[in-house]
Formats: sequence, C-alpha cells, structure tokens
Amino acid sequence: MSAPLTPAEIEALPYRPNVGVMLIDDRGLIFAARRLDSPVPAWQMPQGGIDEGEDPRAAALRELQEETGVPPALVQVLAETPDWLAYDLPPDLLGKMWKGRYRGQKQKWYLLRFLGRDDQIDLEQEHPEFSEWRWVTAEEMIEAIVPFKREIYRQVVAAFRSHLA
Repeated sequence: MSAPLTPAEIEALPYRPNVGVMLIDDRGLIFAARRLDSPVPAWQMPQGGIDEGEDPRAAALRELQEETGVPPALVQVLAETPDWLAYDLPPDLLGKMWKGRYRGQKQKWYLLRFLGRDDQIDLEQEHPEFSEWRWVTAEEMIEAIVPFKREIYRQVVAAFRSHLA
C-alpha cells in the first residue's frame, strides 16, 4: 500500500482532458445513464477522455456514439461551454483512477439535441459503461450525480439553462 499523496504532490498532478455531453430531447429533458462500474446507483451524462490530437467536439461526438450508440447524424450541436471546467477527485479515488496520473479532470461540455427516437439509443456497445438510462430534469440530474461532480453539473446546467425544461 503506497502512502497517501502530499498536498504538494496532488497540486503537481495535471487534470485529464475530457469532454462531456448534455444530450437533450425535444422537451429539454436530459439523458442520464446509470454507470455499470459503481456499487451505488451512480447516474451521469456521457463523458470521456480526449485522444491525443483529437478535437474536443469530435471527441464529444465519438464518446456519445461509443457509450449510447447515437451517431453524429442523430444529434444537433447547440452549444458548448466557453471555458474548461475542472473537478478534483476525492481523496479515496486519488492515485487509483487513471493509474494515479491525474488529480481530476478538465472538461469541455457540449449541448446536443437528440434528433432520433428513444429506441435508437443502445447502451449495448463494445465496451458498455451504462446499465440503464432515462430522461430527467436538470434538478434530477444534479441530484443523481456523485457528489464530487455536483458543482461541475451545476455549472453545465447554468451554461445551458435556456435550452432545458
């Protein structure tokens, strides 16, 4: 068992570049999915890492398709956060996630309107991340996310509020 990181060691770790997708339906409700890898009910929006040299918007569309089966042709990009939003991992996850190389994530968020039908959302992908999904209000989404990501979700909801139910 390795010793916990010192505050200086944590401060020296970079943030992992990441994208998040707020997918909304025509009512302004948000796509929320339950993570497969969590022992407690953990609901979130699609998100994932940005590959080396990848454009963040392209990464968002790729991640959405990898996690939900929804291709770029079934979405309309409505907005993106003007700034990168960062969160730190809680102490119990530091050093465990992403091989201990990052202190948290910096995220660029994209608001996408879903143009398809619910039966075109397919969580059974090559590397499934979610067990179930539903459409929720912004308040329900903020309540459902793990506490250490709640402030980021509040910022994302605030950025995209005019499009939401």
